[in-house]
Amino acid sequence: MISRAHLKSLIPEFFLMASVLYYWTLTYNLFNPFAIGLLALLTFQIIGKKPTLGLVISTIVILLTLFMVLALISELSEFSEATQNFNNLLIFGSLYLGTTLIMASAMFFKYLKQKIN
Repeated sequence: MISRAHLKSLIPEFFLMASVLYYWTLTYNLFNPFAIGLLALLTFQIIGKKPTLGLVISTIVILLTLFMVLALISELSEFSEATQNFNNLLIFGSLYLGTTLIMASAMFFKYLKQKIN
């Protein structure tokens, strides 16, 4: 039986898997090699718990999320006034990117502690 503490430590990986599954559903393509590869990589990480791979995955996700924050700011700057679309993009984009950044950072520090010990 898997303990609650073990499941709680895997929340960042499960969040990233859910993000990949959401991305996969948006592509309307059953054979999406990027989504399949990302899911396989995250599944391997959950099973194998390799500290180096965990650090690499989390670092890449952090960098990509910071890039997407810049893309969000750029997209928001195209609005001339604060409309409902502006508010939706600001709220949901910020929430999703903020949550992703928090989860990737938690994953980074979790595997950094394992690597140091």
